[in-house]
Amino acid sequence: MRKRYVFRGMVQGVGFRYRAVMAAREYQITGWVENQWDGTVLMEAQGDARSLDKMIDRLKQSRFGEIDGIESAVLPEKEGERRFAVR
Repeated sequence: MRKRYVFRGMVQGVGFRYRAVMAAREYQITGWVENQWDGTVLMEAQGDARSLDKMIDRLKQSRFGEIDGIESAVLPEKEGERRFAVR
């Protein structure tokens, strides 16, 4: 399963992307994460549904920053993707 997430709140300048990479490694998720010009963080993540849920829970539990809202949408899976990267 692949999903696109948009995170709103205090999510830039607080290590959010670094924590996303660490969580992706822990749960064997591929994809990418990047800051957007409007202060949001955009992420595409691919893995099994349970792992994606665990990754999002881990990001919500962070002591740094604050997520005020998350939008998500299911996307087609990408074949051959092997890692999770910061863009």
